Amino acid sequence: MTTTAPRLGTALARLLILAAALLGTLLAGAAPASAHAALTGSDPKDGAVVATAPKEVNLTFSEQVAMSADSIRVLDPAGRRADTGEIRDLCSGSIVRYGVELRAGLPDGTYTVAWQTVSADSHPIAGAFTFSIGAPSATSVALPDREPGGGLVGALYGIARYLSYAGFAVLVGGGAFVLICWPRGAGVRPVQRTVVRAWLTLTGATLVMLLLRNPYTGSGELSDAFDLAGLKSVLETKTGAALTSRLLLLGAAALFVAVLFGAYTRRTDPKEKKDLVFGLGIGGTVVATGIAGTWALAEHASTGIQPGIAMPVDILHLLAVAAWLGGLTVLLIALYRAPSVERTAVERFSKVAFTSVAVLAATGLYQSWRQVGSWSALTGTRYGQLLLVKIGLMGVLVGIAWISRRWTQRLADLPSGGLSSADLSSAEKETEGVEEGEASEADETSESDAVPEADAVSSVSEAEGASGASPDVDPERAAQLARQRAAVATARRKRERDADPERSGLRRSVLTEAAVAVVLLAVTTVLTTTEPGRTEEEAGRSTSASGPAAVPDRPVDVRLPFDTGGVDGKGVVRLSLDPGRTGANGLHIYVERPDGKPLDVPEVKVALTLEAKDVGPLPVAPDRIQAGHWSASGVQIPMPGEWRIQVTVRTSDIDQTTLDKNVKIG
Repeated sequence: MTTTAPRLGTALARLLILAAALLGTLLAGAAPASAHAALTGSDPKDGAVVATAPKEVNLTFSEQVAMSADSIRVLDPAGRRADTGEIRDLCSGSIVRYGVELRAGLPDGTYTVAWQTVSADSHPIAGAFTFSIGAPSATSVALPDREPGGGLVGALYGIARYLSYAGFAVLVGGGAFVLICWPRGAGVRPVQRTVVRAWLTLTGATLVMLLLRNPYTGSGELSDAFDLAGLKSVLETKTGAALTSRLLLLGAAALFVAVLFGAYTRRTDPKEKKDLVFGLGIGGTVVATGIAGTWALAEHASTGIQPGIAMPVDILHLLAVAAWLGGLTVLLIALYRAPSVERTAVERFSKVAFTSVAVLAATGLYQSWRQVGSWSALTGTRYGQLLLVKIGLMGVLVGIAWISRRWTQRLADLPSGGLSSADLSSAEKETEGVEEGEASEADETSESDAVPEADAVSSVSEAEGASGASPDVDPERAAQLARQRAAVATARRKRERDADPERSGLRRSVLTEAAVAVVLLAVTTVLTTTEPGRTEEEAGRSTSASGPAAVPDRPVDVRLPFDTGGVDGKGVVRLSLDPGRTGANGLHIYVERPDGKPLDVPEVKVALTLEAKDVGPLPVAPDRIQAGHWSASGVQIPMPGEWRIQVTVRTSDIDQTTLDKNVKIG
């Protein structure tokens, strides 16, 4: 039995329809949306009013971020930089915190903290908040309203990213469909073109993403895509390494495609074909797993909770997506463009699709748990609500796939074994003609269009010759007869197609799957730019725990003049204990000359004593950060009270002095 397809318009129109359907189905079944990092806290807090200027501004994030020298900027009311530009890594354990020091002597007023960085899942994030010293004031700071990763560059990067998923699905799924389900498809020209174009799409999209990565995470200017220095910095990042690795693996994939559609189709010995299929299967699986790993190792699966489990699960999820949706795409093209498709090929793909859906359900459930984390986040956050919509649409898609499986079972119940011998012979001759270049016109038009026209013209010529007419046939008359005979042939094929309801039903159900997947595209696109429920809840808890903006615990600031008696023996020690309460504190010591310039001394020591409770002295050994600046983190104050702070400053091998000051901590 030969499958026959209705016309869908011109070749370009058919290609656009298939591309849209593929994009929707791929994104609908792809891995859950990326888990962007979020700002979960800051010191000073957003909107806080502090009595004295803090020494630094600290930002806390929900997951690891990549900081650059200009990631945190503090601007005074006039828009001038109020920070030193030195980013400090304050991360400890699972706490992700970075800070920037402020300049000394900042006046009162409202200050703006603007930050921009790249989360561990490769997505740029940014934000801004304000705090005030003394009292709020007017500010002239106007921050850009452009969203990180937005604008033209963001749109182009997003399109390239989605096309890369599409190319991966068709490349991997198409190759698997030919090897597992339809070996004869390796010699069918429409299938060959589809898989090769998928390779070109994935390769081109990867190159575009590599060029756009610098402006996507930075300036947002398209011209920066050709900045060689920026490209070099991108190659040093995790995402740049992943994209480069993907290009190298695509070179191996090109070899796989060449062998599949070249040497494999020319083999006639069954044993040789079997050995080649085994080699292609092993090699293709390794290459496909490697390409899928470039997403898992650089994006959402590589961060958050349980990355060691999430990354292999994500690879398995992507491979299942490709096997199902990529194979579905090639099957759809074969149903409409190939001369015929064996019944056994559809049956085999039905089993592959069923297995893929089962894998998708298991891996998708785990990934959704990672992104949402709780029932309250599933129903109480925008991400969770969108995920529920996506799950519902996926259920509809699986239901339609079940209908397709029913049509496949009905095909299996037919007495015919698929193609008749005459149909198979015709298909083989047609394929050989295409390979040898004898049917170049068939490459541009479908068989349903070209063959009737040729038959009609041939019939007209035979009729004219049989009637003894002049060899100079009237072109208009010939064209008219050709159109009439083509119309008759089209009507005949339509009757044949309508007489085969099983195959027509299968085509309709496959097209319906694609239509539902297009709707899922919109939902998934929104999900990729939405903060995950788990992160949103964590940020909400941090905000509620911090309470309303108010004057926070003030750091203990001490100023102690000293004179050791030697050369450069005079100066001032400025000591800051932050936040100045029981528990862990940060200690900063600044040693300055009388004119306020830093004084580099050989050694500084600190001791804390609570005489009322007979506690101490507790020694503190600060580390030298730079000339005149010493620091220690995690300085423990075990209980409140009147503490005596002793500072020993040594300015030479023999010149030193010890200063002390009583302060109240509690």
